[in-house]
Amino acid sequence: MRYFGTQGTVRPNQHYVVPRTEEINNFIDRVKAGKFIVLFAPRQTGKTTFFRFALKALAAADPTYFPIQLDFQTMRNVTPAVFYEHLYYMIQMQIESVFQRRGGIPSEALTKFLKETTLTNHLSMVRFFENLEGFLDSDSHKEVPAFKKVVLLIDVFDGIPKSVLSDFLYSFRQVYLSDEMNCPHSVGIVGVKSIAQLDYDRSVSPFNIQDEFKLPNFTLEQVKELFQEYTDEVGQTFAPEVIESIHKQTAGQPFLVNRFGQILTEEMRIPKTEPIGAAHWTTAHAQLLEEDNVNLTHLITNIRRSPRFESMLMRIMARDESVEFNLRDDIIGELASYGVIAKGTDGMCEIVNPIYLFCILKAFKPLVNGLEDDYYPEDAEDPFSEYLTSTGEIALEALLDNFRDFIARVGFRILQVPGTPRESVGRHLLFAYLEQFVKLVGGLMHIEVQTGRGRMDLIINHNRRKYIVETKIWRGDSRYQIGKKQLAAYLQLENAMEGYYVVFDHRRQPEPRVETETVDGVKIRSYVIPVVQERPSILSEKGEHFLYSRPRLRGD
Repeated sequence: MRYFGTQGTVRPNQHYVVPRTEEINNFIDRVKAGKFIVLFAPRQTGKTTFFRFALKALAAADPTYFPIQLDFQTMRNVTPAVFYEHLYYMIQMQIESVFQRRGGIPSEALTKFLKETTLTNHLSMVRFFENLEGFLDSDSHKEVPAFKKVVLLIDVFDGIPKSVLSDFLYSFRQVYLSDEMNCPHSVGIVGVKSIAQLDYDRSVSPFNIQDEFKLPNFTLEQVKELFQEYTDEVGQTFAPEVIESIHKQTAGQPFLVNRFGQILTEEMRIPKTEPIGAAHWTTAHAQLLEEDNVNLTHLITNIRRSPRFESMLMRIMARDESVEFNLRDDIIGELASYGVIAKGTDGMCEIVNPIYLFCILKAFKPLVNGLEDDYYPEDAEDPFSEYLTSTGEIALEALLDNFRDFIARVGFRILQVPGTPRESVGRHLLFAYLEQFVKLVGGLMHIEVQTGRGRMDLIINHNRRKYIVETKIWRGDSRYQIGKKQLAAYLQLENAMEGYYVVFDHRRQPEPRVETETVDGVKIRSYVIPVVQERPSILSEKGEHFLYSRPRLRGD
């Protein structure tokens, strides 16, 4: 029986695989046209698997193509001499491998040529490929068809040493522009960082002939296809909402999709005769959010490299207008190469998926914010029981009322939460406040990012009931009202009859509000909560510091 793969090489005889037929045909068309193709995408997005399958499909469709696959993963710190020596060794091994796979052997002339050749620099490399074409395009190895076109694929290209990068790329640019040289016929470069990020001499691009190839995440249909392979083989079915939720939370990120498959079909030990439903998905989702798998650990390691990343990510998350996706900006370029952000349909930055956003908030949330003792009033004997109903449901309105009062109680101390950007502090504290409560009462919480910038929904599951809390930053009354309509539409989509809308007001003269109203047939409880902008310095005549007290709220 096959399984969902998240480690190492993906093999169709061992793993469930998304065919990506349309993307493979697109790639093959570019190779046939002699394009020099580049694909730069984050790790664990299926790049290597895709190109290996694509080259295999190309060779099966037309055996005159000769694919040579290289990998620069271990080359980063070697000298130029060692680089070209090992490059030639890999090329030799690949040539022998292609002949073996196709049931033939190299001709004596080709064998002699390979034995007598050495690569010492980019010039000898160009001469090698020029001569190789003649030895392959001959009838001297009759066991297999004559090869006409060499296709060179370089994986982990960003492992190339800096000392050889420019000359290496210029050499292939020369081949591409030449009327006499046709070898390699096509070149594919695969890596994490783009050519612009690798070009250390930014006065000129040595590879401005590149044809950029986009390998998108899995579509919803492809995720359905992947899990249908499992169902066809095992017989166990998935509820449609489970597949939809997996795609929504992962945005089709290949590793995360397959990780969901592993948890649901292997680790949870659900009987194979039992359909996998929403309750199973909730459990699997909670496990994935809390675990330290290689994809999420890599994500957090990268975003912690610079304090500037947090500020940028919070701006992207908080603002309706977001931030322009500009790869020439070093911060945006790095975050994109790590797979944290991507370009939205409107050209602005977007955090890739809700799972990443949840992990980002957790990573930037202080372990102790210093305000935990103020979450509940001093006279509260058992604060948690006060926010559970007699039937065991969460009294979310009362819980959020208390959060509003908590923000007022702590006043300027909200600004002392360590390492939190000022515009994000309200959301950080709401996230921490609700997460603590939900865990203590045995519930689960996750994030969903809805259509419309600046929107972030906290979804709480407890005792088979779902609670939806939408958060935004105040951007004016018109956007505030539009937000209610957006939340109402989402609540209807989720078949929920009530929701909660929390808006943080960072203006110097905020207008606090608490409103309960019916919008498009659903009940919405709205809060506009002021967030203190600076520590007060005004002293009273008695020398006491000015104290922040809760203002009178509209709706109280």
